[in-house]
Amino acid sequence: KPAETGIVAVGSTVVVESGGKEEIYTIVGSEEADPVAGKVSNESPLGKSFLGRRRGEEVEVKTPGGNMMYKIKEIR
Repeated sequence: KPAETGIVAVGSTVVVESGGKEEIYTIVGSEEADPVAGKVSNESPLGKSFLGRRRGEEVEVKTPGGNMMYKIKEIR
């Protein structure tokens, strides 16, 4: 469990909004990654983009399907 710093770190659960839809991701190590269950690796494009960010920030993530914008709504 990460410290309550208000900054996304490994172990954080992040509530984001993208394209008008809310999504929840937990940032985990590469061994624990399970994208279907919402667990994204800290080494993935999505995980790397969220690390070190704060609530309210907008994050652009480069994906194979094109760039996606995410707004961080909550960090747990």
